[in-house]
Amino acid sequence: MSASIIDGKAISNNILSNIKQKVILRQEKGKRPPALAVILVGDDPASAIYVKNKRRACETTGITSVSHDLPASTSQEALLNLISKLNDDPNIDGILVQMPVPQHIESETIIEHIHPDKDVDGFHPYNVGRLALRIPTLRPCTPYGVMTLLNTTTDNLKGKHAVIVGASNIVGRPMGLELLLAGCTVTTTHRFTKDLPGFVGEADILIVAVGKPHLVKGEWVKEGATVIDVGINRLENGGLCGDVVFETAAQRAAWITPVPGGVGPMTIATLLENTLVAANRHNPL
Repeated sequence: MSASIIDGKAISNNILSNIKQKVILRQEKGKRPPALAVILVGDDPASAIYVKNKRRACETTGITSVSHDLPASTSQEALLNLISKLNDDPNIDGILVQMPVPQHIESETIIEHIHPDKDVDGFHPYNVGRLALRIPTLRPCTPYGVMTLLNTTTDNLKGKHAVIVGASNIVGRPMGLELLLAGCTVTTTHRFTKDLPGFVGEADILIVAVGKPHLVKGEWVKEGATVIDVGINRLENGGLCGDVVFETAAQRAAWITPVPGGVGPMTIATLLENTLVAANRHNPL
């Protein structure tokens, strides 16, 4: 078997095109375009690239991007004050603080300070809690983007056994909630899990989000499984790879995401979808 590639880049481009048309419609009806405030603290190279890509996507769709690039020495109090101003600004629909922040700043405090209605990353406990109660509002971007990818491979996820490798607050935990909402039977594995290969081998849907190069071996993958590799890791030679050994996994899976070009573009597209949703709530048509 040779897996079909799930082209996240192409799927995300379709989403961005759809967002652009909806932004144009808003403007034709006399409404301002959605506005996303992006806060970058410090000069982490990877974060700078992520923020650049997000701002470029805003430009593509017609969403207004408001940049706040702050030095690494910015105090937590100063950052909270900026977020408070953006929370109160009626012309800002979404607030994104690029993670990670410098060590002297508590990321949980920052996330909780963003108003849930403007939390377009979907990280606020209110939004995660709504997802847990099956009444989602703004949904965590990467897990929801993964659901969009999965829905291109099948019209029925109900009853599938989904195995998640990794239990982070950003991906693993909300991913489990999204899959439960879709009717899957969900197993979440983590660093204390015994017999990881055994669990991986039972997965109809395998989602790996750990950040460890080639953690999951291709021979562990069940024949005919769908493999979503969320990890993106920089190798010593400068290349990129995922958390799954792609070449061997692709020989067993029915569907698989590449790295790069799989989940990454979907995270940004979903962020802008959330920004449009927030704008339509703040300033409805």
